[in-house]
Amino acid sequence: MLLATFAGLAVALTLAGIGLSDLFRNHVMRQFEDTLTRQLDEVTAGLRVGEAGAPEVDGSRLPDPRWRRPYSGLYWQVDRMADDGDSRSGVLRSRSLWDAQITLEADPLDDGAVHVHETGGPRGAPLLAIERTVRLQETADTRWRLIVASEMVGVQSALDDFNGALAVSLGVLGLLMALAAFAQVHVGLRPLRGLRSALADVRSGQRERLTGRFPTEVRALVDDFNAVLERDARRVERARTEAGDLAHALKTPLAVLANAATKTLDGHPARSASPITAAVTPDGSPARPKASDDAAALARLVGEQVATVRRNVDWHLARARRAAGRESALRRTAVAPEIAALVRVMTHVHAARELTFETPAVGPDTAYAGDREDLHEMLGNLLDNACKWARTTVSIAAGIDADGWLEITVDDDGPGLSPGDRSAVLRRGVRRDESTPGSGLGLAIVDDLTLSAGGSLALEPSPQGGLRARLRLPAAS
Repeated sequence: MLLATFAGLAVALTLAGIGLSDLFRNHVMRQFEDTLTRQLDEVTAGLRVGEAGAPEVDGSRLPDPRWRRPYSGLYWQVDRMADDGDSRSGVLRSRSLWDAQITLEADPLDDGAVHVHETGGPRGAPLLAIERTVRLQETADTRWRLIVASEMVGVQSALDDFNGALAVSLGVLGLLMALAAFAQVHVGLRPLRGLRSALADVRSGQRERLTGRFPTEVRALVDDFNAVLERDARRVERARTEAGDLAHALKTPLAVLANAATKTLDGHPARSASPITAAVTPDGSPARPKASDDAAALARLVGEQVATVRRNVDWHLARARRAAGRESALRRTAVAPEIAALVRVMTHVHAARELTFETPAVGPDTAYAGDREDLHEMLGNLLDNACKWARTTVSIAAGIDADGWLEITVDDDGPGLSPGDRSAVLRRGVRRDESTPGSGLGLAIVDDLTLSAGGSLALEPSPQGGLRARLRLPAAS
């Protein structure tokens, strides 16, 4: 900012200096020309033809003493113009010219017209000369050219003095403006230094939010950053809640394991190996020890419950990691590929049921403004739940509604749910039918993810007779 300001000031002041210098020079030269024009008028008024037919200038009309002082810097001269209009010959000149003569270029000059020239003087000094042609009544056939010239040394000295003073003035002005710009940038960026200090306090844990007085231009940034901090805090809290959910999900299967092991051990006290080995059936064949049956049943039960525990642990830990460490920037996730991939998976998972999947075409611009993992988890749970309860058909459709939201519906032709059951199944661990495999977390997971994304999940009667899950999520533009 400072470099751009200083460069702009340098260009502006340079152009201003050139413009002012040129303006002052034009003004001085115009005044100089006006003065010489008045003096030319005086010489013209004093011009007459003497008795011998030669031109004369009445000295009484020229009071300025410089006309009579040799090489004074102010001169006049009278030339006779030849009939061709180009040849000129000096016939009369002021005493100040002494033995010198003013020579001007031979340009066409009408009677009464005034031309201005810059030429060299008797001592090499630059001259500003003004010329005019006149005809006298006594010699009407003869044209006389009158020249008045003055040295420009004084004018040039005045111009140099002015340019010097102008350069100093603009230099001081530029310095003051540069200091003002530096102060402005310093003061203008002070809130950012305060913001940096506040961020350091947040990073060190001394503050939870950015606090302090900030200007309007920075206040929006502070508010947005505080919103990010608030969202991250909610994610951390959600991760903690999910860790609690994990502990709660582990209690029941672990309790079942403990009770089954306790019953097995209490009902079958330890015995020596020989009686068990010697046991036989009434027909004389060896009897299978009951302890072996119990051990096999216990092993199956342990395997099932451990698998349930493992799924819960994996899911909750993954959710906790995503909640605590997900990037804050929104992503764009195309919906059509996710639906196609999940339908392929569900076709294999539920192949024994020979379900029909109806998937109307989804436009390529239909996208979710969020993470692919979240969308995959939500749709996967909804599709899996629909497949468990559907009799023959599962339908999934997606599109952008009139309000610009992404709307996804999953329908099945199963038994459906009553209004009371629809709200109940959204609670963690609630299952409508214990005979159906599952942990009771699927719809609750979808509801939790939907709320975190700022959307909504609604369970409604399906036109196919079963349940419709309507998912409403932010759409990516």
